[in-house]
Amino acid sequence: KKSNTSRTVIIAVSVPTAVFVLLIIFVCVILRKRRTKREAETRPLCEPVDEIESVESLQYSFETIRIATDNFSETNKLGQGGFGAVYKGRLSNGQDIAVKRLSRGSGQGDLEFKNEIILVAKLQHRNLVRLLGFGLEGNERLLVYEFVQNASLDHFIFDPTKRANLDWDRRYKIIRGVARGLLYLHEDSRLRIIHRDLKASNILLDEEMNAKISDFGMAKLFIVDQTQDETSRIVGTYGYMAPEYAMHGQFSVKSDIFSLGVLLLEIVTGQRNNCFRHGEHVEHLLSYAWRNWTEGTASNIVDPLMRVRSGSDIMRSIHIGLLCVQKNIADRPTMNAIVLMLSSNSLSLPVPSEPAFFMHSTTGSDLSLASDFNSSRVTDQSDHPNSESIKGSINEDSITEVYPR
Repeated sequence: KKSNTSRTVIIAVSVPTAVFVLLIIFVCVILRKRRTKREAETRPLCEPVDEIESVESLQYSFETIRIATDNFSETNKLGQGGFGAVYKGRLSNGQDIAVKRLSRGSGQGDLEFKNEIILVAKLQHRNLVRLLGFGLEGNERLLVYEFVQNASLDHFIFDPTKRANLDWDRRYKIIRGVARGLLYLHEDSRLRIIHRDLKASNILLDEEMNAKISDFGMAKLFIVDQTQDETSRIVGTYGYMAPEYAMHGQFSVKSDIFSLGVLLLEIVTGQRNNCFRHGEHVEHLLSYAWRNWTEGTASNIVDPLMRVRSGSDIMRSIHIGLLCVQKNIADRPTMNAIVLMLSSNSLSLPVPSEPAFFMHSTTGSDLSLASDFNSSRVTDQSDHPNSESIKGSINEDSITEVYPR
């Protein structure tokens, strides 16, 4: 009987104690959840919760990069752009890299800069130059990219000697590669990227002449208006910029489509877009292509250095290029449609309308007048509120935009 009484007392004490302990645990869990939620609500938007730890795997020490580039020697300098110089480097493990040493124009804090790097580093496609990481020390901000062996497309397509080695098959491969890379940026990546400075010098070629788009994802690394539809700072290369962007600061994926069309016509013709000379006449490339297309003489614009100067793929590429540079934004095709057009000759194409920046040809004596007209698209906007930061073709860096999906 005494044993039963003891058992009853133990139960009477332990059960309430257990309930009390469980209640305390429950309250602690609730409070913890509330605190976590409150911290998440008050955490700055630039600080990702899940991915901030991965920044360490992308960061190189400044000393590592300095040694790799031989203290940023002129011998290793690959080029100079509006936002900094680019150097070739070699890491201690023998890996070749390209290092962009950013000028001190970024208005971001270190954390925001790191998190933008994380976003851009996640963009991986065979037709994009891969961002390997970054360096950050004091005022120094460095971007580390894979090294692409054969330099940029402009070194080939605008050089008569090298251009002769670019037959149509190679050129068509480059066109399709650029199109696939841009499709990824516009529609297939986890981010939505508008490049805003697609041009021949931003297309790099590897040892197998595969095209890789460079200088994408740079917008948030510098002080740039981040509005999706309009920007007060226009930075790009005249001749590739869509008219709505060059004149009014309005940009969209269709701005990149326009640039792609110009690039495509340059690849077919082997000529720069600003002054296309034929005989004694000088004409803008878009005007020359459009005039020959409407007159049924499109084969006249094909690069004479190509052994094969006719064929359905060449004529189709000219057709697609003219569709991309149409003045009416809504008429320009999407990247998905362009990739399909390039992949299937059975797909019928719409009839293109007149391109933007259309002008008639001039005689050789009027060359300076044509050049003035070209440059005025940039310089004559001094009264326009968007004109302050407009840059011409001397700018070799892109300004891009990143939009989370």
